[in-house]
Amino acid sequence: MPITTCVFDAYGTLFDVAAAAREAAKEPAFAAIADTWPQLAEHWRLKQLQYSWLRAVTGAHDDFWQVTQDGLDWSLEKLGVAGDPALRERLLALYWELQAFPEVPAMLRALKDGGMNTAILSNGTPAMLDGAVQSAGISDLLDVSLSVESVGVFKPHASVYDLVGQHYGCTKDEVLFVSSNGWDAAAATGYGFTTAWVNRGGDPVDRLPWKPAHQLHELSGIPALAGL
Repeated sequence: MPITTCVFDAYGTLFDVAAAAREAAKEPAFAAIADTWPQLAEHWRLKQLQYSWLRAVTGAHDDFWQVTQDGLDWSLEKLGVAGDPALRERLLALYWELQAFPEVPAMLRALKDGGMNTAILSNGTPAMLDGAVQSAGISDLLDVSLSVESVGVFKPHASVYDLVGQHYGCTKDEVLFVSSNGWDAAAATGYGFTTAWVNRGGDPVDRLPWKPAHQLHELSGIPALAGL
C-alpha cells in the first residue's frame, strides 16, 4: 500500500527539547547553568524517558507533565542547582514554548500539499502538545495531536500505536512513522509501520529485535520517503 499518513513523535522530533535549558542559560538570572545547560538538557530528557518507561512497565501511569517535572527535579539536584525555585519555574515555562526544528514547517507543508494525512503521536498531554504546536506556529499543517493520555500508558506500548489506525481508519502499511527516538522507531517497526529514525546526534542503532526502515539526520527527506 502507498503511504497515506505521516505520523510524528513530538519531543525531540518536531520540537527541540534542548531549547528550554539553552534559552534559560542565556538569561542573567540563571548564570548558574550558563556552562552546564547541555548536561542539564541531556539529564532532563533521559530521566523524562526513563520515568515514562518505568511507569509503563509497572502500570503506575501519570501524565507526561508530571514525568517532565520529576525528570527536571532529578536533573537540577544532579547538577547542584535544586535550590533555585525561580530556575525551575523558568525551565518549566519554557518547555511550553518549544520551537520546531528549522526544517519542520516546509517539510509538513510539502506533505500537506501532497495530500498526506499528518499527525503527532506523543507521550505529551493534549495541553502540552497544543502549547507546543501553537508556539511553533504549525497548527495548520497537522490534522491532529494524538496523546497517550487516551489509553493511559506511554510508548512503546502497542495501544499507543493503535491510535493512528483508530483515528484515520488506515492500515499499518499506509503509515510512515517518524521519531528521533531510536527505540520508538524500532518498536513502531515491530508494530508494522514503515519507520524513519531522525538520528540528529549520529547515535548507534539500538540493539532491539527491530530496526527503523530508514535513518535520516533531519526531517527534510520525509516527503520523499512518503513517496512525494
